[in-house]
Amino acid sequence: MTTHHDAEAAMARARREFGEHGGVNPSIEASTTFTVLEAATMPEIFSGRRGPESGGCYLYGRHFNPTVFVLGRQLAALEGSEAGYAAASGLGAITAAIMQCCETGDHVVAAHALYGGTWAFLAEYAPKRCGIATTFVDPDDEAAVRAAITDRTRVLYVESMANPTLAVADLPMLARIAREHDLVFIVDNTFAPMVISPIAHGADVVVHSLTKFVSGASDIIGGAVCGSTGFVSSLMDLHDGSLMLLGATMDPRQAFQLSLRLPHLGLRMAEHSRRALAFAERMRDRGLTVWYPGLPDHPHHARLRSLMNDGYGFGGLLAVDLGSPERADRFMERLQNEHGFGFMAVSLGYFDTLMSCSASTTSSELTDEAKAAAGIPPGLVRMSVGFTGTLEQRWGQLEHVLDTIDGG
Repeated sequence: MTTHHDAEAAMARARREFGEHGGVNPSIEASTTFTVLEAATMPEIFSGRRGPESGGCYLYGRHFNPTVFVLGRQLAALEGSEAGYAAASGLGAITAAIMQCCETGDHVVAAHALYGGTWAFLAEYAPKRCGIATTFVDPDDEAAVRAAITDRTRVLYVESMANPTLAVADLPMLARIAREHDLVFIVDNTFAPMVISPIAHGADVVVHSLTKFVSGASDIIGGAVCGSTGFVSSLMDLHDGSLMLLGATMDPRQAFQLSLRLPHLGLRMAEHSRRALAFAERMRDRGLTVWYPGLPDHPHHARLRSLMNDGYGFGGLLAVDLGSPERADRFMERLQNEHGFGFMAVSLGYFDTLMSCSASTTSSELTDEAKAAAGIPPGLVRMSVGFTGTLEQRWGQLEHVLDTIDGG
């Protein structure tokens, strides 16, 4: 029987946090430093014997902050983990989680299709600056994953839905491999919040860019790490905590704003998904090469059905291959400049549709060989489908551009 996580119910329980004066929303704690009533308490905080979960003591804004701590509990509820904490950006969360698991000379096995910034960190920055190597593999190839593991491998890293190919990771199979080899299984769930709950399928740690669907308005940069209480606490250790010492923790004002957006994340994801499925079906029916795991002919459609939580659809992103960068550019320019269909911009999860040609933008860090291995053609347009306007209005604009893209 497949296990699923009821994120809505868990987040409702986690929101039982009132403001300082009884407000229905938690208060914002904007202090950068915190006082104690007895001087002897301070050394206990620095030594790790006292903290938010052991005595209610806070130290400094780069360590735990009460408002960010509340958001962390809500994010843990979202993902079904014991604990969570917010970072200053998605990449801040990703790099902190990986660095917390690895030392110089260690090794990571990662999926070959990843966000360009993550790929650059693993392929270039980590080996050069930290002495941590990565082998990139097809995560669907169990034999290749197993063959890549060495005695120095510490992390198995994938995206639940790959950027930008929308390949769906076989989380139970990968979790089994990670357990057998005592690896930390880290899953980036940025593309599929609410849709997939990786912890329920064997992930040890889940990371997010909160900048995307969780924010929903492209106005806040943020990230999240969710996992065991021990792992999240280790990130904030004063001696070797990657979030604490590298400094990528979230500002409490941003955390407060994000905490108010989590309750309607499920509604937003359902509508993103509804429209993405409609566009994908209609473009496929026109003979276009469309990648969307909600389509029955997508190679991972059955897998996603076995992993997904009911009620949120198949995700709000699709990819369409326009055949060449020039045709892809013409397609996006006409949609934006002639019809106001959406925007040519990177990122995703915005209430308006965002479009980018992945090979030359968000996947541009990958080498040509890496793009080919990941299956990213030069004319691929990634669309983060928004929900402004009516579906039929937006489809009419899209269809007009498809009808005329080659004829002027």
